[in-house]
Amino acid sequence: MSLTCQHAARSCVRSLRSSNPLQISSVAAAVGHRRTTRRWASTETTTATNPKISGIVDQISQLTLLETADLVASLKTRLNIPDMPMGGFAAGPAAPAAAPVEEEEAAPVQQEKTLFNLKLQSFDAGAKPKIIKEIKSMLGLSLVDSKKFVESAPKLMKEGVPKEEAEKIVATLKELGGVAVME
Repeated sequence: MSLTCQHAARSCVRSLRSSNPLQISSVAAAVGHRRTTRRWASTETTTATNPKISGIVDQISQLTLLETADLVASLKTRLNIPDMPMGGFAAGPAAPAAAPVEEEEAAPVQQEKTLFNLKLQSFDAGAKPKIIKEIKSMLGLSLVDSKKFVESAPKLMKEGVPKEEAEKIVATLKELGGVAVME
């Protein structure tokens, strides 16, 4: 506390001591009540603004870890949120995610399918290192994660990819010795 603040605090204490003792207790009670009221009001206003949200938060806070994982998986499927790789560079995969939303909004106007899911079906054993390198650069995974991904084929690579980009990816993997399918 700075010197001027200490001086102000001491002068307030002196003025309170010199006044009626009954006033001191009422002032102290009012100050204490104001503090607790502010704290209570600050936390309560954020949760009590919408009782529906408050109820959902209460229900989620009572879930176990497994139930929470199931909830997250259900929300991802219901809201069409793609799984993002847990690599070190998160800005790369986030940028293409915005384009499919615009494409999906335009999709009802056009009857032809414009967004595809890409799936790595299989690959030649001799082309495995090349496929791993391509998957690593395409999905932004680490080398170990890319190897595990390729070895677990058939596996979904990307969701909601525009037709032109999907065709390029399929052609690239075909040149390297892999088989990718647009669904």
